[in-house]
Amino acid sequence: MLLASGLAACSNGKNDEQKRPAAQVGFVVAAVSEVPVGVSLSGRTVAFETSEVRPQVAGVIRKRYFTEGGYVRAGQPLFQIDPSLYQAAVNQAQANLASARASADAAGAKADRYKPLADMEAVAKQDYTDALASARVAKASVAQMAAALDTAKVNLRFTTVPAPISGRIGRSLFTVGALASASQTDPLAVIQRTDPIYVDMQQSAAELTALRRKLAAGGVKPGNTQVRLKLDDGTEYAASGTVQFSEVTVDESTGTVTLRARFPNPDGMLLPGMFVTAMFDQATDPNAILIPQNAVQRDFDGSAYVMVVGAGNKAARRTVTADRTYGSDSVVTSGLQKGDKVIVQGLNGLKQGVTIKPVEASSPQPVVPAKAGGDTSTNKGH
Repeated sequence: MLLASGLAACSNGKNDEQKRPAAQVGFVVAAVSEVPVGVSLSGRTVAFETSEVRPQVAGVIRKRYFTEGGYVRAGQPLFQIDPSLYQAAVNQAQANLASARASADAAGAKADRYKPLADMEAVAKQDYTDALASARVAKASVAQMAAALDTAKVNLRFTTVPAPISGRIGRSLFTVGALASASQTDPLAVIQRTDPIYVDMQQSAAELTALRRKLAAGGVKPGNTQVRLKLDDGTEYAASGTVQFSEVTVDESTGTVTLRARFPNPDGMLLPGMFVTAMFDQATDPNAILIPQNAVQRDFDGSAYVMVVGAGNKAARRTVTADRTYGSDSVVTSGLQKGDKVIVQGLNGLKQGVTIKPVEASSPQPVVPAKAGGDTSTNKGH
């Protein structure tokens, strides 16, 4: 009697399950879209121009004309080296030049007097030849002394050390009273121009090679050169930059290629040497499919799959490749075709082969109130 009752109850449960209406699910239709292939690369800021201020003559530093950490302009005097010896050298060169000019004038006059006398054979032709040669030697000596004077003036000018470029100058590495020389190892100071500023990024050579192969095969299109920056504190830099070039060689120690971007830096927020994260769209995938992220589920091994509306309105499982996101969507690069109906609503407990009632995801979903005590079963055989 008990066995008969159990069989009857099971039979009623199966009938109720068959009579239960198909679960309603919401779907979106897969469509092909052009999706940027974004990359995030670690980078470091680099000054647009860097110049080491170095002396070109030796001497004791007498004055410093700048404020450490301030802004200097190209040509602005920075240091004054004791000019005494170089001023004396200029004076000596001027005296030597005057003496050479006097000698040249005398030698030239003598040659001029000898010329008519030699023509009349009043003096030997050899005497005229010697006088003419002496005049030419004296003239050459004038040129030598003039060059020596120019050199002395250049060295005197070098006693005032100017700024080679415009930019922010750091601390002075030599104080007043220190001896400076043209052969010293350390510079007097360092100037850096930081507006604009460079960001050097490192990308794996393997990734860059794979991208170039895809571009050559037509799998992706070239992206744009606009770059965004994320600072160490997680905030995004206000201005965008532009990729300038990539190196033609691979760093043997790291296996990376350096890409350089240029950013405006009018407020000086970016300082040389800062670590940043650069983000830009390196390419565009014209055959990608975007679906809501909640539609992509993961197996225990990490592989991705989605549920789609299959033949006969039955749920079907489809393995996909979805390695990245774009905004609030997942980017599917394989496993789906244009027109596939991807289930995005009603996925909880949905199994493959179950009959479903598919509606567009934008349609309103019915709300089924739970029965008292949480029992939603229609089986009352027990």
